[in-house]
Amino acid sequence: MMRYTLVSEMRQCIDEMEQRLGELTAVLEALPLLAARVFTLPGVKKGDEQRPLETIPVHPYSGTTARRLALEHLKLLFMQQQSESLSTRSAVRLPGALFFQADKACLSALQDQTGEINRLKQHLERLITRDSGLPSEARFPFVHQHFPGLITLNAYRSVTLEPAPASVHFGWANKHIIKKVTRDDICQQLEKSLKAGRARAPWTREQWAEKVSQELETLLSLPADAPLKIKRPVKVQPIARLREEGSRKQRQLPCPTPLLFCSESRRIPVTGELNDYDQNSITHRHKPAARAMTLLIPRLWLWLDPQADARSV
Repeated sequence: MMRYTLVSEMRQCIDEMEQRLGELTAVLEALPLLAARVFTLPGVKKGDEQRPLETIPVHPYSGTTARRLALEHLKLLFMQQQSESLSTRSAVRLPGALFFQADKACLSALQDQTGEINRLKQHLERLITRDSGLPSEARFPFVHQHFPGLITLNAYRSVTLEPAPASVHFGWANKHIIKKVTRDDICQQLEKSLKAGRARAPWTREQWAEKVSQELETLLSLPADAPLKIKRPVKVQPIARLREEGSRKQRQLPCPTPLLFCSESRRIPVTGELNDYDQNSITHRHKPAARAMTLLIPRLWLWLDPQADARSV
């Protein structure tokens, strides 16, 4: 059962997070800037959250303009700060890197600040995903009833601040999430959706109920041990590849938000570009042959895998 103080705890957490982010960006605004490079990406419009992206145009910015965009982005928690036509179900992404000159004491103080911000972000995520006791499909309407326009993915996303590496290069990561599921588990999920009585754009409540009922009927026509899988593409993600001085190995980090680096010297790390994403230009070192599966419920990315051993599901 949801505790009655949950909403006030969420509000307090968000308010404190906004305050701490404001304090952090004020400090970063005052530090000597060695270099800055960010890449703006198109926003996701409402209704396009599940549309696969074949191309993503990138617009690079550098210097003080890049710093301004990056610090604004770090504070971006509510969609009211952006266009009303953009989706709050999708994160707003701004890959890039900022390099500041700071001594060890300043770096330590900044890491304390980012550590506290990240603790608040983790706390908010726990309040929404665990303490609310709500199933995933009910969290979005609950959050936006009390906090209209909150971009939860941006609110959850941690801030990365580290000593400067020798080089930072950027690229794209594109993969799938695959998970075995049972027929009964998915049926329970659909039944909860029916009982909730909500609609999803562009359908009316009645149309949505009919759609979910048809999906439920499709599933119930299968054997209880039918080999089912959730196989959905993870949205292509910008990544950063960091290399430390004297090392040949690269460390890969997700980079949906600008990475923050500090250096005692004025040496600027080698910094690469983020090129436009084009799905058709990707070359795979090894791409295994795709298995023949049947897509049962497109919106859930639910597939029937007739080649699988049902007993292994």
